[in-house]
Amino acid sequence: MRNQPLPFVIVCLLSIRGHCPLPFTPAGTGIPPYDPDLATFDYNYDTSTSSDLIKVPTNTGIPKRCDYDPCREKQPRCEELAASSGCLCQGSTLPNERPEPPKLQSVSWNGSEVVVQWCAPNSFITAYFVTVGGEKKMFEEDHRSAVLGQIDHKAEVCVVAANEAGESNKSCMEYQPSSSSLPLTAGLIGGALGLLLLILLVVLLCRRRRQKRKEAMHVHT
Repeated sequence: MRNQPLPFVIVCLLSIRGHCPLPFTPAGTGIPPYDPDLATFDYNYDTSTSSDLIKVPTNTGIPKRCDYDPCREKQPRCEELAASSGCLCQGSTLPNERPEPPKLQSVSWNGSEVVVQWCAPNSFITAYFVTVGGEKKMFEEDHRSAVLGQIDHKAEVCVVAANEAGESNKSCMEYQPSSSSLPLTAGLIGGALGLLLLILLVVLLCRRRRQKRKEAMHVHT
């Protein structure tokens, strides 16, 4: 090749390039050659109107427990509070299951009557039944106490929770008349006896006066 003239070498190189074309790459640009067989994608699209975007909740706070006290009188069910405010209730039995027994708190004398107090179980309740001896009284599900009147003897007081599936086991407590109720009863009895004695005394005085008048009339005659 050294003895061949320069034009002949240039012609050979040009002929070789015609049979094996090389892709043109601009020197020093770092841009890859264009290939029509490669798919191109445009990533600069607008996603503001896309309906497939996942909405991230802005409220990440932990739900609070419902302001529900099972011993509080006249309050809505915890399920109703949860539905209205989104709070959390403690787990309870289903409406088609027999309820758990209520928690009997006290059976006491309030100065004039006997009162029983209880707390609701973690169950669906429609009514409560309070029994004293053979007497049974029904109360609505939002009640947590009942007035039993005067009980002057030892008695067993029981509370039962109920729903459509049946009644719970009994929660019972024995009532013993306290010493504070005995003085009141004794006072009432003593007052009644004192009133009777006073009436008898007035009657005797009236008779005594009548008898003296009769004796004075006989003396004058």
